[in-house]
Amino acid sequence: MSGPFRLASLLRLRGIAEDRAAVELAAATRRRDEAERRRLDTEVMLGNASLPARADELHWRAAVASRTALSSLLLEHGAHVAQAQGTVDDAQQAWSQARTATRTLEKLEERHDAEVRAEDARAEQAVIDEVAGRRPAADREGGVR
Repeated sequence: MSGPFRLASLLRLRGIAEDRAAVELAAATRRRDEAERRRLDTEVMLGNASLPARADELHWRAAVASRTALSSLLLEHGAHVAQAQGTVDDAQQAWSQARTATRTLEKLEERHDAEVRAEDARAEQAVIDEVAGRRPAADREGGVR
């Protein structure tokens, strides 16, 4: 049992997969946050775009067209946020699965290390017991008292 952990290579691969999944989750979260920021900026612009109190027909139509365009853009940005959130959810699930797979192997490695330490302690205790057993025998045969 005192050999190395036989699944160490697989554990390293799973760790790499987990790291990659974490990077993808961070990137997806960043893209979602950017989409949400664009949506909020558009919402603020729409809130600030008021219709003129007094204007000729051309200015009135331009203001209405501007508000209509901003409303459409707000809906589009909302759809992008929802799509980005779906990507974040998928990335979160992938990371979670990768973490579970890695953690399972880490627990096996911890158990292996504990068994190796216990085996080493038993072997060391056997040597100590053997040395301690020889000393009284040497004392009885006329050695050091």
